[in-house]
Amino acid sequence: QLQLVESGGGLVQPGSSLRLSCAASGISLNDVTTGWFRQAPGKEREFVSSLSGTGNSICYADSVKGRFTISTDSAKNTVYLQMNSLKPEDTSVYFCASTVWRARVPQCPRSNDFYYWGQGTEVTVPS
Repeated sequence: QLQLVESGGGLVQPGSSLRLSCAASGISLNDVTTGWFRQAPGKEREFVSSLSGTGNSICYADSVKGRFTISTDSAKNTVYLQMNSLKPEDTSVYFCASTVWRARVPQCPRSNDFYYWGQGTEVTVPS
């Protein structure tokens, strides 16, 4: 059973940076596509970024392009989301997600392409 545990959220000022981590156990991240989603209070969950196990396919939401970077450390079996130039509109609970083993998904997968989800980590950027 794959488990995902996020960390790294917090309260930061606009323009600051944060790095979210998602540690996986139970499966190699090389064999799945991982993604980051976020959900702000009163809003639907939205896609942020995704990374294929091979590293050949990466996708970003338009709202974070040029500011956020997804990456993985195979040795640590951990996926990261580096968030720079944070804005108040980035305030959300951020969730890490994974597909099942070697699932075929689009380059920019949707939430229903992911099967495993972490518990979320909260990011707050006050206005």
